Formats: sequence, structure tokens, C-alpha cells
Amino acid sequence: MQQKKIPMRRCIGCNTMFPKRELVRVVKAPDGTLSLDLTGKKSGRGAYICRSMDCLRMARKARRLERAFACAVPDEVYDAMEKELIADDAG
Repeated sequence: MQQKKIPMRRCIGCNTMFPKRELVRVVKAPDGTLSLDLTGKKSGRGAYICRSMDCLRMARKARRLERAFACAVPDEVYDAMEKELIADDAG
């Protein structure tokens, strides 16, 4: 029996490949809003990041989300993502 292929994605923070399920998706919706997609089902352009604050901080410092989505990312969006990651870790 053939084994199912596991989709791999690259973290934009640490630039390491991981199985898609282990990463959090950051999505730019068609209306231009950015948010964390913890389910992986939202529609829009996606970029992936580890479930660690360090990777989010590295991506923020190097402006990797701006590059991935070709738009400016306000600080409030990063702050909201940090809060969501903290809540995800706690819950």
C-alpha cells in the first residue's frame, strides 16, 4: 500500500522546512486584511510560520511578511499575531 505524501512548507522566520500541520498559516484575505489562520482553511494568499515567538520576531525584524505579501504590514497586525500565538500555546 502506498504511503500518503505529507505536504511540506517553509517557515518564513527560521527558513526551515516542516510538515504543513506543524506550522501556523498567515493569510492575506482578498480584502487585504492579514490574520493568523490556525485551521489552515481560510481563503487567500498564505505564508507559514513556526508556532514559536522567536520565528515571528525574526520574520518581523527581517520584514518577511511584507515581502511574502508585497504590502506594508502594520505593527498592530504583528501584535495581534503574537497574542494569538500566546493564546494558542496556552490553550
